[in-house]
Amino acid sequence: MRLAAELFAEKGYQATTVRNIADEAGILSGSLYHHFDSKESIVDEILSSFFDELNADNKAVLERGGDPRTVLTELVRNCFRTLVPHRAAVMVMQNDWNYLRQFDRFDYLARAEEETERLWVGQIKRGQETGLFRDDIDARLTYRMIRDTIWVAVRWFQPAGPLDAEGVADHYVAVLFDGISTGPR
Repeated sequence: MRLAAELFAEKGYQATTVRNIADEAGILSGSLYHHFDSKESIVDEILSSFFDELNADNKAVLERGGDPRTVLTELVRNCFRTLVPHRAAVMVMQNDWNYLRQFDRFDYLARAEEETERLWVGQIKRGQETGLFRDDIDARLTYRMIRDTIWVAVRWFQPAGPLDAEGVADHYVAVLFDGISTGPR
């Protein structure tokens, strides 16, 4: 599974063949079919396990509660923590999302995205209602900007670099909530 995920991340889902996966694993192509009925089943398992874990972690954050800034901070940290163990799944999501979601088998991708968006937008709106966040910004657009800047980090983040996932998340949260300006806006 890990080898297939890495190939999908590197070459793209459409360009990766079952033969590529089998060759990488050092087995015959037919042997893969003892475990998965198709290439779609492999990528389905990779993505569904990623989304299941991410959504469970996000729900746990909500259950712990807190003010919207605290909740959003923990949601950001959850996302950055997934970049190491689920790097390949995030790359597949970034590269092949639009292609995969056109198939009924991957309907859960749209549902997972809608659920995640509702969760984040709800926290942003809650922060706006309580005066914690500016009320002159669009909550949905703000969520999408946050989401996209987090997930694109998979392209440059290096776990062995100067900052681990937690360090990058902390920096991200500082810029998200405190900005880069030192003076009044």
